[in-house]
Amino acid sequence: MAREKIYTREGDDGTTGLFYGGRVPKDSELPRAYGAVDEAQAVIGLVRTAAGHGSDVDAIVVPLMKDLYVLMAELATLPENRHKLTPGSSCVTSEMVDRLEAIIDDLDTKFDPPTEFVVPGEHPVSAWLDFARTTVRRAERQAFRAAAPPSYVVPYLNRLSDLLWTMARWQEGVSRPVKSL
Repeated sequence: MAREKIYTREGDDGTTGLFYGGRVPKDSELPRAYGAVDEAQAVIGLVRTAAGHGSDVDAIVVPLMKDLYVLMAELATLPENRHKLTPGSSCVTSEMVDRLEAIIDDLDTKFDPPTEFVVPGEHPVSAWLDFARTTVRRAERQAFRAAAPPSYVVPYLNRLSDLLWTMARWQEGVSRPVKSL
């Protein structure tokens, strides 16, 4: 049985197909938004590799990366077709945002918050987390017009960037040597 080819040539005209139909220019707000989320997901994959598979960080980021597929599905759907999406599977829910807040609240108990501006690069994993956070912030800006309320895409991305910042500070706290007296 012959495998389908990865290329279709349909996008050679500068357009891309969307979930539940329709085509838009590749530089329009929907592909820009889901493309930025795709990039953020790839950077979070670098976080996962730096932290190590099976680590506490890995246990947190793998479900986040799966959530980002949900965001991309919603962002890859024309607004008039979003009623066809399934909550939690192809569109973001308020419970998904709440789950991020719960993780942030838990991690906040595991380190002392910084008292001044943070200079990234204290620890390799925290540096990747900071890079992921800035990538998510860009995705949030791109998604703002592509996913207007009542969508939860923007609140999710906003909370995700907060979580990534919190995780970076947590990892710095984990890696800091104990000061001698």
